[in-house]
Amino acid sequence: MNKELYGNLIFELSKKGRKGYSLPQNDYEFHTTELPQNLCREQDAELPECDELTVVRHYTNLSHNNFGVNDGFYPLGSCTMKYNPSINEEIAALKEFAGLHPLQDTSTCQWALNIYHEVQKALAELTGLSEFTLNPCAGAHGELTGLMVIRSYHQSHNDNHRTKVIIPDSAHGTNPASAAVCGLEIVEVKSLTDGTIDLESLKEVIAAHGNEIAAMMMTNPNTVGMFEKNIPEIAQLIHDCGGLMYYDGANLNPMLGIARPGDMGFDVMHINLHKTFSTPHGGGGPGSGPVGVRQGLEPFLPTPRIVFNEEQNVFTVVRQTTNNTQQSLGSIGNFFGNFGVVLKAYAYILSLGKENIKMVGPLATLNANYIKESLKDLYELPIEGVCKHEFVFDGLKDKSTGVTTMDIAKRLLDYGYHAPTIYFPLLFHEAMMIEPTETESKETIDAFIQVMRIIAQEAKENPELVKTAPHNTPIGRVDDVLAAKQPVLTYKQIGARD
Repeated sequence: MNKELYGNLIFELSKKGRKGYSLPQNDYEFHTTELPQNLCREQDAELPECDELTVVRHYTNLSHNNFGVNDGFYPLGSCTMKYNPSINEEIAALKEFAGLHPLQDTSTCQWALNIYHEVQKALAELTGLSEFTLNPCAGAHGELTGLMVIRSYHQSHNDNHRTKVIIPDSAHGTNPASAAVCGLEIVEVKSLTDGTIDLESLKEVIAAHGNEIAAMMMTNPNTVGMFEKNIPEIAQLIHDCGGLMYYDGANLNPMLGIARPGDMGFDVMHINLHKTFSTPHGGGGPGSGPVGVRQGLEPFLPTPRIVFNEEQNVFTVVRQTTNNTQQSLGSIGNFFGNFGVVLKAYAYILSLGKENIKMVGPLATLNANYIKESLKDLYELPIEGVCKHEFVFDGLKDKSTGVTTMDIAKRLLDYGYHAPTIYFPLLFHEAMMIEPTETESKETIDAFIQVMRIIAQEAKENPELVKTAPHNTPIGRVDDVLAAKQPVLTYKQIGARD
């Protein structure tokens, strides 16, 4: 391994006096203004000093260590790492879009407002809901917004005592976190061994809390990829006690074009554009978490809102609470969310069209079941039956090898694959959640299946090879516990430790 390429920090490459830039001459010196003293540093910032070529080589080499869906198969369960077509990026990068400012006069960006409006209508049609807001900037932000809509709805009916949210024990961790941030209390409901809601447990929860229930949050298909068959009965139970049904859209991918949450009895939902609608995902953003509501809940959506004036044939923006939106929960952000992400989702929706978008769900489901059935002779399958977009193995069937799910994940790196989600959900000790998307070809999936079979054979014949993986990456296996408990985040800390 070339330490100069992979082993150095940019600070270690620094040589005093070297520069990798030259600032343009200021042709407007009469406009030069000194910064106020209180905004100036007392000492120069401790930045590396490198020539341009060193900087370019350093960060280019670092980029080769990144892994994305453009590099290879990325079967990250529960997160739908779907290919983002290049045309989406090209559309979003057009200067007419990229150069917009959120405060410019609406008369100068009617076409942009129209795109927002069109995406809202498309999402409403695909989900069976009445209206959407595109303001939330991420999935968890969407969850919080949806719960705020529910809270505002109950407050408008003077039901201020409705402060409890029912959440399954197998739910995504953001569900209880979002409820807590919204000032609501979490009431846990048990799941069965297949991850579906235990109806008897739910009935006990409802009997105990009754008119305190604000909502129930559900993910469908659930965390282990199984479709919740009792949704009509669950929705009826929640509605009968005065609560609302919230749909976590994280696993919407296999439902796209096949089933609509609004038709199942859900009142509020969020969608992850960065999962289901093929916009970039990972690395902290950008994301987008549109929130949709059934008919009757539209006034509670946040502002600003885009309204189409049919008489004048123009789009206007309602930026604050008015008589028409007096029930709105208010603003959750200054503007309309991430416009670039919305553009990419719009390009994706238009590229597929209403005919082909119906194929997303079935193909995602087919790919997941194909992998599951091809590997269940070697990997423990705790839940039998047809899954949807993802499924969970409980490690190797042959436990005598001592090879863990972590070992398998590390060994996959040697073969050029990103590992799937591991040790989640907590229902199984050696959980390995695999999700191929509809964009993956049979050849790619067959190659992944073959590697998984090779690793199972290696675990049997040479377990130490798997237990000490990875072997072909820039660094070997790190101490995960030490890295989590004592992370080294600055160059100075590294120098002090040395």
